[in-house]
Amino acid sequence: MNARNESARTAASGRQQEPMQRRRFDPKYLPLTVTVALFVAMAATGGVLYEGFLSPQVMLNLLIDNAFLCIVAVGMTFVILSGGIDLSVGAVIAFTTVLLAALVQRQGWHPLAAIALALSLGTVYGAAMGLLIQRFRLQPFVVTLAGMFLARGAATLISVDSISIDHPLMTAVAYLRIPVGGGYSLSLSALIALLAVAAGIVLAHATRFGRTVYAIGGSESSALLMGLPVAATRIAVYALSGFCSALAGVVVTFYMLSGYGLHALGLELDAIAVVVIGGTLLSGGRGYVAGTLVGVLVLGLIQTLIAFEGTLSSWWTRIAIGVLLLLFCLLQRVFERTRRLTLGVA
Repeated sequence: MNARNESARTAASGRQQEPMQRRRFDPKYLPLTVTVALFVAMAATGGVLYEGFLSPQVMLNLLIDNAFLCIVAVGMTFVILSGGIDLSVGAVIAFTTVLLAALVQRQGWHPLAAIALALSLGTVYGAAMGLLIQRFRLQPFVVTLAGMFLARGAATLISVDSISIDHPLMTAVAYLRIPVGGGYSLSLSALIALLAVAAGIVLAHATRFGRTVYAIGGSESSALLMGLPVAATRIAVYALSGFCSALAGVVVTFYMLSGYGLHALGLELDAIAVVVIGGTLLSGGRGYVAGTLVGVLVLGLIQTLIAFEGTLSSWWTRIAIGVLLLLFCLLQRVFERTRRLTLGVA
């Protein structure tokens, strides 16, 4: 009798411990958790040091001022998740701005027609780089570096000088503000960025394409053995990155009301940085589009802190991002080592 009671208590204890074990923190969320905690800590520090820092409009401005970076970083997230890299994104943005400005301002095109052409060209350009990478097994670094030089050079061929835009539709969109309540507002560019993030989340976690991207980044050979469309997916990933870059170029054109071959110079490095800070592993296979959004907000928060401080050079933003990038790369190494030990892999 006592033995049966003891067995019952042991079984009950096991059932109580099982949910506790299920609720244990999953280490795969560690990089994203650190990013969110960093953002909250920085925002709280700014709120303590500077009056008005936590104003809702200041927080909304983080997205308004970095909408183009957020859009291009969504495409970069998928590229890095697949185990690749895309260094051409900044040059594609610059080419898009010059193309739009030249077509609208000099050739008299309607802005919507020019935007449709720019988005199509960006998508095809990205797909072409993906095809070269997949078909000839070339390194993404080399192919996209060549793509960066080509796109930047093409922008310079269209116009060496900056082209200002004064088309009424472009101007109206540039100054359009969407009220969000309480007297606060978002720009159309910020709304497009939020829609891009939402679409990226759905694409990554609710479609076969997204699952295949994660599988390729985790192990391409395993993805092939599972019968997944590795070749088509890799090309589609770079096509998506090209589309996002062109869309970001459209947003930059609205933001600057000009096209210039030197726009977005070095933006590809910012995009990679915010993706990594957002918790996506550089080795591929793990990461979240939502984390990329937080990474963009962290970058914007650093810029805002420096602006509120008033005496620091804007170059401190680069220094801070460089330090954070190194720290998150080290965190990724620790995470990978911990995961391997957990799985019993040498």
